[in-house]
Amino acid sequence: MGAVIIATTTTSSSLLELSRLNKSVNVNSLRLDLRHQPRFLIPVLSRTQSSSSFSSLTPFCNPLCFNLKLSSSRRAAAAAALPMFSDTPIVADVVATALTGGIALSLLQFWGEIAKMGLLDQKLSRKLVHISVGLVFMLCWPMFRPGYHGAILAALVPGINIIKMLVLGLGLWKDEATVKSMTRLGDHRELLKGPLYYATTITLACAIYWRTSPIAVAAVCNLCAGDGMADIIGRRFGHVKLPYNINKSVAGSLSMAVAGLLASIGFMHYFSLFGYVEESWEMVYKFFIISVSAALVESLPISTELDDNLTVPLASLVVGTILF
Repeated sequence: MGAVIIATTTTSSSLLELSRLNKSVNVNSLRLDLRHQPRFLIPVLSRTQSSSSFSSLTPFCNPLCFNLKLSSSRRAAAAAALPMFSDTPIVADVVATALTGGIALSLLQFWGEIAKMGLLDQKLSRKLVHISVGLVFMLCWPMFRPGYHGAILAALVPGINIIKMLVLGLGLWKDEATVKSMTRLGDHRELLKGPLYYATTITLACAIYWRTSPIAVAAVCNLCAGDGMADIIGRRFGHVKLPYNINKSVAGSLSMAVAGLLASIGFMHYFSLFGYVEESWEMVYKFFIISVSAALVESLPISTELDDNLTVPLASLVVGTILF
């Protein structure tokens, strides 16, 4: 699953020394996720190891295994990155896909029922869906195994939602709760614009960039947290309009940049716990530039004419590609 077996040739004395450190480790079955950052490579036990081996997982701190020196927190992160559902790769990813899909569906149904019962304003309900669904989906990424197979299976979850938006938007199937929670005016044809762009962005960010890429983090966080908070704050406190776009406010644009940045930093830290990225102030600075750029693009009249669910992720991807 996206990994290569590193065979090591050692002297008998080195093997004896290693066996004293950890008798349960088979040095010929180490697997490394090459898509992780090079400064943090997680050793993964062979599928043939028993569950008792997980408790004895230790970093390899000699030239035999690249002299990796991990802190105790990194060791815990390495153990957490091991498959949590099954030692069989395809089974582990299928279970993770089913669980992630169930979480996403439950969240959508929850907001749909809230909108159907009229407990929240329809515009607020729509933005809460906008904010929560993509971010909760990213929280589920560590459940999948390393490599492209995990990325593709994870992308199936929002990918199925693309099909749902097309079917509902074209009127081939009716779902009043979903339409009310995801559209401005309750017109099912609106699903063919913003909601469809939203699902497509998250699907591509997952399938192409995946959890080791800060670009994916920035694109999803600016789309979900940034754009969502811009609308919520802008409607309530957006009395001062932008001079070049009377449909956008200073408060909305500022809140978008701040929310997108904070969400990006939060997921940077979250993914660093699993070794997917290496958090740094340099990355924070780049996230700042991306969030400000996305907020600027969202404030332009062209975003109103097209759709900010399209222009915001495009801006994030372009600027992120330049910076990272």
